[in-house]
Amino acid sequence: MSDYKRVILVTGSSAGIGYSTVKLLASKGQIVYLSARNETAGKEAQQKLKTEDNLNVKFVQLDITDIKSVQAAKDVIEKEEGKLDVLVHNAGTGRMDKDQNAITVDINTIRAAFEPNFYGVIQTTQIFLPLIRKGKEGYKNILLISTALGSNTFQARPSSSMHVTAYSTSKAAANSYMIALAHELKSEGILVNCITPGITATKLNGYYEGGKTPDQAAEFVAQWTLLGPGDKDKTCLFYNDAGEFPW
Repeated sequence: MSDYKRVILVTGSSAGIGYSTVKLLASKGQIVYLSARNETAGKEAQQKLKTEDNLNVKFVQLDITDIKSVQAAKDVIEKEEGKLDVLVHNAGTGRMDKDQNAITVDINTIRAAFEPNFYGVIQTTQIFLPLIRKGKEGYKNILLISTALGSNTFQARPSSSMHVTAYSTSKAAANSYMIALAHELKSEGILVNCITPGITATKLNGYYEGGKTPDQAAEFVAQWTLLGPGDKDKTCLFYNDAGEFPW
């Protein structure tokens, strides 16, 4: 079973950590769906992987904030594969160009962050869950790429200084959803976890100087994407690359 090829969907994967994760998983022989809101950008990313890395990945147009788009993507994968083993929630927004101070943040900035980071995660999970239930026993997995800023314990430290209200609260809410989901799906053998790969230089944070490269972050993401039959107790967890992280 160690050479079983999982069917994996990575949301928001035409660039950044998502793109690097798709590249790494495809290099390991998995059946990977790259997805993007913008079909042109997604197909260009798909072609880049073919041209530069000789990797064949599949593409599906997917806007996790648009329920019709999510349903259409599910229909495509169901027709082609009949199942989905792993759903990696990578798509999201930081809105780092906006004021995110708790006292002055515009409510529309909050809503803009919650739309993909929270509501999009929920409706994408719910729509794809019937396909995940058809996945291979021991390999069914739902993973959220979260952030240290979504940890209430981490944010509540006296030394905590970075508070980006729209981003952190939307991610904390998504973490909470994943906890509930993990408990509800445990009896079905579907693993549900959150991870934080650490500060990674991507468009979301303005290519933060000194951060990890997307390829470095993808190594950690891939570890949790490729959980198998020997990892049945790894569910309802929040981890970074140093170990278990506080909720």
